[in-house]
Amino acid sequence: MTIILSTLNARYTHASLGLRYLLANMAELTAQTRIAEFVIGAKTTELVERLLAHQPRIIGLGVYIWNVEETTRVVAMLKRVAPGVTVVLGGPEVSHETSGQEIVRLADYVVTGWGEVTFTDLCRQILAGPQPLMKVHAGVQPPLAELQLPYALYSDHDIAHRTIYVEASRGCPFKCEFCLSALDKTAWPFALDAFLAEMEALHARGARLFKFVDRTFNLNIKTSLKIMQFFLDKLAANPDDPVYAHFELVPDHLPDALKEGIAQFPPGALQFEIGIQSFNPAVQALVSRRQDNAKAAENIRWLCEHSHAHLHVDLIAGLPGEDVASFARGFDQLVALQPHEIQFGILKRLRGTPIIRHTEPFGMVFDPYPPYTILATSLIDFGTMLRLVRFARYWDLVANSGRFTHTIVALLADAPFENFMAFSDWMYGQTDATHRIALDRLAALVRRFLELQGMAHEDAVALVRSDCAGKLDTTRATTTAAAAPQRQARHLAA
Repeated sequence: MTIILSTLNARYTHASLGLRYLLANMAELTAQTRIAEFVIGAKTTELVERLLAHQPRIIGLGVYIWNVEETTRVVAMLKRVAPGVTVVLGGPEVSHETSGQEIVRLADYVVTGWGEVTFTDLCRQILAGPQPLMKVHAGVQPPLAELQLPYALYSDHDIAHRTIYVEASRGCPFKCEFCLSALDKTAWPFALDAFLAEMEALHARGARLFKFVDRTFNLNIKTSLKIMQFFLDKLAANPDDPVYAHFELVPDHLPDALKEGIAQFPPGALQFEIGIQSFNPAVQALVSRRQDNAKAAENIRWLCEHSHAHLHVDLIAGLPGEDVASFARGFDQLVALQPHEIQFGILKRLRGTPIIRHTEPFGMVFDPYPPYTILATSLIDFGTMLRLVRFARYWDLVANSGRFTHTIVALLADAPFENFMAFSDWMYGQTDATHRIALDRLAALVRRFLELQGMAHEDAVALVRSDCAGKLDTTRATTTAAAAPQRQARHLAA
């Protein structure tokens, strides 16, 4: 009577923390429970075949915004070819607004919210009876001390080849309406000594890349310092054996004690994901986001100038009450702070988030299909929103890729948003595409645009070549090393 825990991850390098939490808390059912992870893009028939190869009695599926459409097809096929297998859904995509979802209609049961306790109880009932009468089961939230931690369930292969996701706390005290964490009452910390003991065990097994999923890593500074000290001790003990840690940082809360700790990390050891989302105070108030913009900007500037941390800073286009001019001002302000990456995101209406209350007042139109991206608002029409989407894609290709470090400075000049939007519009007119643009072609297009903006041909070629030399020869597997320099020169100078 095997129980399979499965999900479709966005990438192979992602290892599902949620599935491992479920398995760690299966109690007496642990021995008959297995994890089977897949990646989006696989054939439905092959996924179903591999799931059924375990001869399961129960299949639990983690459903997320990135995999709900493919998982729906998996459930539909399972119920056709193996109707006797009980399918249980869980995850954020089915934890809210379950009524009317096709995947919910197809499945046997759904666990909403926290699943560690409720899924195990549900499996007991399915296996031993009596069969549960209700389809939807609200997840019980136990004290964190009662949960078994999942980190020993990362395999040696996971540690060697995949991102290791960890959490020192769960939940968030902030109420940003575009985020599912707005539904949390607060943030709950795990017992720190027990958590660090698990990190010690992972490190001893060879783990070197730790990605914290905590929504507010620097909420409790004493805890933050102890966790950072753990990594500093590892780096000090063996400087030639680097450790990498990724944290999500609240931008306006960076006291001196935390700065002192951050400043000790060497290059390549620390990354911060920082959510600015909007610099417009009126927009922030509309979506219940509390943020001291001046302090946030000051802290980002300090991190850039006085630390080796890699900064990934988020902005969201399409928030209620924000027009293109307002977003452009925020974008330009963020560019001036010079973080390493600016993640230009487009608003998505996650199921259950309070952002829905602004739909009518601000004319918010969302794509009815995942990932539920904003299509238009009363201040940004559909055509303009698509231009912003293309801007975001080209920004990733040129600015965030790290391939045009010097070129991007010239491309943005003194009006970053305006100039890059002009480049984005021109790029789309030239290519009619935002994906599958080979690096050599992209470099040639960037060079041509610089010339159209007034840069001399020789200067444009030299600038782009200074960034791309040694990179273009990897864009096509069929290109020989001898031919690559000639092809590079041809594309850049043409």
